[in-house]
Amino acid sequence: MAWNNWTRKAAATVGSLALVTAMAACGGSGAGGGAGAGDGESKAPEDIQVGVAMPTETSERWIADGAAVKKQLEEVGYSVDLQFANDDIPTQQQQIDQMITKGDDILVVASIDGTALSTQLQAAADAGIPIISYDRLINGTENVDFYVTFDNYNVGVQQATSLLTGLGLLDADGKKTEKKGPLNIELFAGSIDDNNAHFFWKGAMDTLKPFLDDKTLVVKSGQTDIEQAATLRWSQEEAQSRMEDLITAHYAGGKTKIDGILSPFDGISRGVITALSNAGYGKSMKAGLPVVTGQDAEIASVKLIDDGVQYSTIFKDTRKLATQAVEAVKAYAGGGEPEANDTETYDNGKKVVPSFLLDSDIVVKDNIKSLLVDSEYYTAEEVKAGRSK
Repeated sequence: MAWNNWTRKAAATVGSLALVTAMAACGGSGAGGGAGAGDGESKAPEDIQVGVAMPTETSERWIADGAAVKKQLEEVGYSVDLQFANDDIPTQQQQIDQMITKGDDILVVASIDGTALSTQLQAAADAGIPIISYDRLINGTENVDFYVTFDNYNVGVQQATSLLTGLGLLDADGKKTEKKGPLNIELFAGSIDDNNAHFFWKGAMDTLKPFLDDKTLVVKSGQTDIEQAATLRWSQEEAQSRMEDLITAHYAGGKTKIDGILSPFDGISRGVITALSNAGYGKSMKAGLPVVTGQDAEIASVKLIDDGVQYSTIFKDTRKLATQAVEAVKAYAGGGEPEANDTETYDNGKKVVPSFLLDSDIVVKDNIKSLLVDSEYYTAEEVKAGRSK
């Protein structure tokens, strides 16, 4: 479907599919080689506009993604129409409608709600505009051409593994220790309308299951379904409120304590930590805070890890994800298709979307320097300050 969408648009502008194919063969996968121009000639990179739809600017992770995609696309020579929707679905729908109306040639979309863009994507398909789903899979439509993301199931495995390691149930090599339970944990999930949240949850729960089954780990609230643990829009405030409710309902009086929290995102982690600190669990793990996981290596949480407050996060290098998005753009602009390394996993309910999956890393205090500073993702000064320059 990706090839048909693009060639339908190209053929309409250059006059014949044979000419498009010839240009693609001459130009390779570069942007100047295959994109059809309105006057019957190949477009130069600077004549191609890429629409980039990001979900929000309230998370530093998405700000970084937007900046990285824009920077790398512009380095190739493309014009970039970058829009943030402030986690408002109608706003994102309107932004994508406008991108199509303005004649953007290729769209890169990180959706707010993976089921809410079918109308917009149908309009894009009708116009022959390829759609690259960015990190969050768009569901319920055939009009998704390619998906770039991390191995989201494995991200969940890593979150649970770091929780088990932090609790002392696994050693640094991932082997079971002699430590016995029961240890009390509570579970948080991401936004139920985000396809990734389900992959994170499944990876984590598959990893925790043996420890839950033998009662080494106990979820005292009994809230072990994703619907019970979900956090709409990944909200820090909602996470804090739910954590406060859990403490009041199941841990009041200090007779039982919470040993660990599975959190799928650093913003959720910070909300959880605030609730725990306010409830008397202390300001650090040494002072009594439970082991709290996270994801996205947000600088505020990296500082908390460095300070011994949050235990871990998952580092998904947005620069690498942006690179894969740009490679997909270049392939479509050249009249071809991007290279996938997974053609089985990501079924969006209408089709299995060809995907490129990237690896992620567990960050704890001891490897902040090697993973984040040495790679120049953050500087040592930024880690110390807890904010990016």
